[in-house]
This record gives sequence, structure tokens and C-alpha cells, in this order.
Amino acid sequence: MKPINVGLLGIGTVGGGTFTVLSRNEAEITRRAGRPIRVTQVADKNLELARQVTGGKVAVTDDAFAVVSNPEIDIVVELIGGCGIAKELVLKAIENGKHVVTANKALLAMHGNEIFAAAQKKGVMVAFEAAVAGGIPIIKALREGLTANRIQWIAGIINGTTNFILSEMRDKGLTFDVVLKEAQRLGYAEADPTFDVEGVDAAHKLAIMSAIAFGIPMQFDKAHIEGISKLEAADIKYAEQLGYRIKLLGITRRTPDGVELRVHPTLIPARRLIANVEGAMNAVLVQGDAVGATLYYGKGAGAEPTASAVIADLVDVTRMQTADPEHRVPHLAFQPDQMDDLKVLPIGEVRTGYYLRMRVEDKPGVLADITRILADQQISIDAMIQREPAEDETQTEIIMLTHIVREKQVDAAMRLIEALPVVTGKIVRLRLEELS
Repeated sequence: MKPINVGLLGIGTVGGGTFTVLSRNEAEITRRAGRPIRVTQVADKNLELARQVTGGKVAVTDDAFAVVSNPEIDIVVELIGGCGIAKELVLKAIENGKHVVTANKALLAMHGNEIFAAAQKKGVMVAFEAAVAGGIPIIKALREGLTANRIQWIAGIINGTTNFILSEMRDKGLTFDVVLKEAQRLGYAEADPTFDVEGVDAAHKLAIMSAIAFGIPMQFDKAHIEGISKLEAADIKYAEQLGYRIKLLGITRRTPDGVELRVHPTLIPARRLIANVEGAMNAVLVQGDAVGATLYYGKGAGAEPTASAVIADLVDVTRMQTADPEHRVPHLAFQPDQMDDLKVLPIGEVRTGYYLRMRVEDKPGVLADITRILADQQISIDAMIQREPAEDETQTEIIMLTHIVREKQVDAAMRLIEALPVVTGKIVRLRLEELS
């Protein structure tokens, strides 16, 4: 049978891994796909690298538009990244009637609605398993495996860099800045780690999963995003004392009022499996009404884990390319004319538990003043630690965990508590999820 010809845009880490795994496992992949899948053209600005990785076995060019316009190419794999030239190339490939496989989460989170509409109009597929959680087949699970379920919520550790940093901070008691430098030295963090440590990368992935889970358009611009750069080692220690661990979670939840879409450091009970995901690993917890909780764990990045997802998409597209476009799995799981227009809730309307740490004067009546303000805002306390001050100290720290409450009530209480003359500085506030 005629092979499927693949045009590969970008031969860096993931592109090189894709070429290597396709070559190494060619016989096995052919048995599964029903026909050979072969990279026949590669585009990369670094021609020398492209020739080195491919061993001179395929045509190489520094003109990516030549690949998406090549009539011999059946599937274009976009591994360039970013939202500039990558968007132009993907849309041009679609216009030329080619199927697309991409690992570009930023592109899909920000322009997915436009890209999927163009693909639907042209009758081609856009596959993107590799865009979320590397080698973990979470897109496949959400789009197909859990299709009988009404998905209730998703909570994921979907950025390996931040999970490595938080694991090291907890294990070694080090500060964020110290661990970040170590992560950069080991290659877990980029020279400019902003997208990772400030939660943007996780938010891109979360926006994609939320759209598939609830049948809504991509709405990355409405996500609430907080990173870990301001997280203090003291809060990780106090969380441990209270039976919790802190992870950067991407959380999306369907509520009667709308959809929550948020990324932030989160306290999770230490007994939960996802709380024990360490190092650079990823994990996604999905709650469905029929299946209950399901957990997906594995490597969220790296050459071959991500290549595994890219090639799985290539096999899927190969199997389905002759199918009637109306009978393929929809890009976002739901039929395009059946999408919901659920609103994304502002963070002030989100309901969850909270961790509050405040520095106060060590004198009688302080705790009563604080609890009175919390009670006035209808906030109840679940647990508390009051650190015993040293003999020469006049101040102490109080740490509280609250029951579930709306965030705007916590915001109002914090303003009033910070205004008390016995309270020093700002309150540290972190969100808490029981994930039960």
C-alpha cells in the first residue's frame, strides 16, 4: 500500500525524537496503521542539523512553506512552536488540503477556534495529542475514552519544570531562587523560565483540556493564572504540618454558574495520589459522573515521550483520512454545531478552600478580632496553627485553613484583617483543593 508522506516542520528536540522513533519502530507502526508512515521532507533553518538527524535519507529545506505546498505531502507535522510563523504554516497546510499534527499548545490555546473552523471547512484533521502532557494520552482519553461521561472537573500537574522546583523546595527546604538555578543547570528550566514558573504554559494546556471536557470554545484569555515564583519555603513547610502538599495545578470545573479555569499553587491532601507526583513528572486527574476519578501519569516532556504522542496522532490520521469528515472524531470531542457557550467565571466567583498565613502581635484578643472578621464574611475555619514565638519575639504567625467559600468573601476578609493595627504586612493566601 502507498506510504503516507509526512512533512516535518522543525527538527529540534521533539522533531528529532519523532524521526528517530518513526524509523526505529517502522514495522510496528506500519502493522498498526495499515500502511507505512514516512517522513519524506524536513524543514528547518539549521540545514546541517536536519541532514545530521535524518542521515541524508530525506529531502531537507530551510523553506517551511515549500513543505506545506508540496503536493506529495499528506500530513504536515508542526513542531516549530510559537504563534507567529507556525500559525501561518498550519493555516496554509489546511488551505492546501493537508492534515496537520501539532505539539503547539500556545497556538491552539490562542488560535484553536480559528484553526479548527478552517480545518472543518476544508475537511481535514488537526491532531494535537502532543500539545498537552507530553507522552500521556490525555487528549485521547478526554475525546474518546470518557465520551460517555459528563466530565465534572479536571485537575492537573501539567508543567514538569514547576513540579520539579516544588519537589526540590519541599524535600530540601530550599528557596525558589536557589532551586530554579539548579533546574536550569539540569536542563529542566529554560534560560528564561517565565512561561513555566508563572503558569502560562500550564494555562495553555488547561484551556485545551477544558474545551474538550465541556464542549466549549478555547478561552485561554479568560483563565486566571498565578505562578510559583512568589511561593515561600515557609508555606510549603506549614502545609506539610497540616497534612498537605503544594503543587501548581491547572483546574477546570463545571459549576451551575459557569466554568472555572485557573492555574495556581494549590494545597492538596498528602494522601492523594496526585500529591505524590514528584520531579518533572506530569499527572492529570479527571472526574467523570459515570467512571468516577481517573488518573493519568507519565512524562510530560522530552524527545521520545512527546514523539510518542506525535506518532500516535500520525497513526490516527492515517487510519481516518479516508473516512467521511462528518464521521471523524470532532476536534473538541463535541460536534461543532453542539458547542456550549458557558461563561468562564472570574476568580472572585470561584468557590474553594483557602490557606491564610498572617504575622500578628503576640497579645491577647488578636485571634478573636481575626475570627470575628472571618465570621462576618461567613468564612469558617477548618484547621489552625499558631507558632509559638521565641522569648525575645513580640510577633507570631497564625496559619488557618478555611472551609469552602467564595473567593471574593476571602478577599474582603483579608482587606479588613490587614487593616488591623496588630497585623503586620500582607496575608499570604493560597487555595486548597480536597480533590474528592
